[in-house]
Amino acid sequence: MKLRTVGRHFRESLKSLSRNGWMTFASASAVTVTLLLVGVFVMIMMNLNKVAEDLEKDVEIKVLVELTAEKTEISQLEQDIKSVNGVANIVYSTKDAELENLIKDFGENMGLSDQNNPLRAAFYVKAQVPQETKKVADQISRLENTHSVEYGEGKIEKLFSFLNGARNVGIVLIAALLFTAMFLISNTIRITILARKREVEIMKLVGATNWFIRFPFVLEGMWIGILGAILPITIITFLYYNLYKIIQPYLEGEFFNLLPLTPFLYQINGLILLMGVFIGIWGSFMSVRKFLRV
Repeated sequence: MKLRTVGRHFRESLKSLSRNGWMTFASASAVTVTLLLVGVFVMIMMNLNKVAEDLEKDVEIKVLVELTAEKTEISQLEQDIKSVNGVANIVYSTKDAELENLIKDFGENMGLSDQNNPLRAAFYVKAQVPQETKKVADQISRLENTHSVEYGEGKIEKLFSFLNGARNVGIVLIAALLFTAMFLISNTIRITILARKREVEIMKLVGATNWFIRFPFVLEGMWIGILGAILPITIITFLYYNLYKIIQPYLEGEFFNLLPLTPFLYQINGLILLMGVFIGIWGSFMSVRKFLRV
């Protein structure tokens, strides 16, 4: 297709938008509402996914060492744990350090500092893949001089199952919203094309190729998608910016945080714009296809 022809199609698509003002408004409104719903949902899901990742990263295995283990045996145990497949990092905590942490958590009023230290030294281990925590813990539990292994057995599996389920539900809902958007846009644009059915038929009969006829409609769909994305981008940017400024100060020091304003806002706004363009082009492409069969 020649560059001059492409330029003509761009001009024709813009003129068509103004000539069919109400239909353009209806199509853009449908895109706006759907993209706003999708954008808000994606914003929530991405932050929930961030929280899920933070929770997963916080999962660790506590390996209690036998009281009778000597320093050389403890060093050997550390090497053995490091050699276990799937271990990301390991931190050693002495008996005294464990006692200090316990006193810090429960206070000195319990009289722990007046007793002989009854605690065991421990290794704190994190798995490379949090979902494989149980597998790593089972391997460590079989090592020599390991008294016991603690990692929240039962609760961890339920947590991972819930997080994976929430992610899958989110993906399905987003896909359903996008499909609904494309269906609405396709039907709305089909009405616009129906009013110009005679024009399409005449162009087809005088020898115009399918792509020559289709291209202006595809461009119209692209413009409609862009117009429909402007308001959702504005609302979501305003909404997330203010929510972040209000909520984030309360989360400082906690084990999870909201996604930072940048690059998150650039990412989600770019995604909304791409979705708008995609569903606009797809809706136009699918709608005009049936009218090309003359």
